[in-house]
Amino acid sequence: MILKAKMPKLYGLVLTGGKSSRMGSDKGLLTYHDRPQREHLYDLASAHCEKTFYSIREDQKQSFPENTNMIIDLDDFKGPFNGIMSAHETNEKVAWLVLACDLPLLNEESLSVLVAGRDSNKMATSLTLSQSDLPEPLIAIWEPHGLASAKTYLKRTLGSSPRKFLMDNDVKLVAALDDDALFNANSPEEFEIAKQRIP
Repeated sequence: MILKAKMPKLYGLVLTGGKSSRMGSDKGLLTYHDRPQREHLYDLASAHCEKTFYSIREDQKQSFPENTNMIIDLDDFKGPFNGIMSAHETNEKVAWLVLACDLPLLNEESLSVLVAGRDSNKMATSLTLSQSDLPEPLIAIWEPHGLASAKTYLKRTLGSSPRKFLMDNDVKLVAALDDDALFNANSPEEFEIAKQRIP
């Protein structure tokens, strides 16, 4: 009898450490659902994860209550990989459900589909547009062995794109129930568009 490997625990990670230069204000503090967006995403992730953390810059610590679960960016890598790999360094044995803070239309239904479709044998399980084969690395479950491979990849290449890494590796794609769930709001104009689309 062959024993099936135990699926790694799932932790949540809300990426809030970006500079929000295009938006002009902290995207995690924008309000779409009657509270800061980072809190909304934290609760969405927490419904599926054993523990959930905010990924932050050192200078953001003061904007959170003292007992908040936070992982401070190590600044070893560029872009979103900075927060993802900083989380991996804190616990290399768990999988991380990674959510970017600029996803105002991501909802429980879409996240449930992603988690239900998880394949822990793949490098990651990623949400994707219904008519696309491009992974969305910032609405994805990154497995421990996938992150270990990403760490090696980042040390031997100048590239820093999580999407390119996933495109070049064995990844499970899960089609979104509603493509709006993947809408990114990175500018004041997109902020207004997102607010109009929220039911």
